Amino acid sequence: MILKLKRTPGIYLVGFMGSGKSTVGRALADELGWHFIDLDEEIERQQGCTISSIFDSQGEPAFRKVESEALHKVVRAIQSGRPHVVALGGGAFLSEENFDLVSNHGISIWLDAPLEAIERRIAAEDHRPLARDPERLRALFDVRRPGYARAEYRIEHAGDDPAAPVAQILKLPLFTP
Repeated sequence: MILKLKRTPGIYLVGFMGSGKSTVGRALADELGWHFIDLDEEIERQQGCTISSIFDSQGEPAFRKVESEALHKVVRAIQSGRPHVVALGGGAFLSEENFDLVSNHGISIWLDAPLEAIERRIAAEDHRPLARDPERLRALFDVRRPGYARAEYRIEHAGDDPAAPVAQILKLPLFTP
């Protein structure tokens, strides 16, 4: 395992909503025998309400503050030596504070899915506040890509089977002595 992961054993999956971060993250954590955290699920558990309700009642800036605080807590758990795979929310990695936190405390991997795959995956979902308007979704996808590209690694994920991206991640030079 590379020194950075030995010091802070965290793998952070970043990417657009519907890119497969949670599904791939769970499968990767199972494969590694590590803990898994979906940051959005953790926020909902801590806040006692859905992400959508936070967006609707408090707005996106308030949600981003809650998101950063939740990420800090996760990083503290990882710093204690408990290896984690963390699925970040679609906008979490785009904040400079969060980007620095992730970059200094683990490895970031961008799950890069084409917009067509994302639209197919989220078509039946209604819990994503930033996906309510298809035109805005497309614009947001384009705007966010350069932020995700700052991740240390990029894995393409157009299919629906998490095994392929998990296998690609396991082949990265992260786990060799």
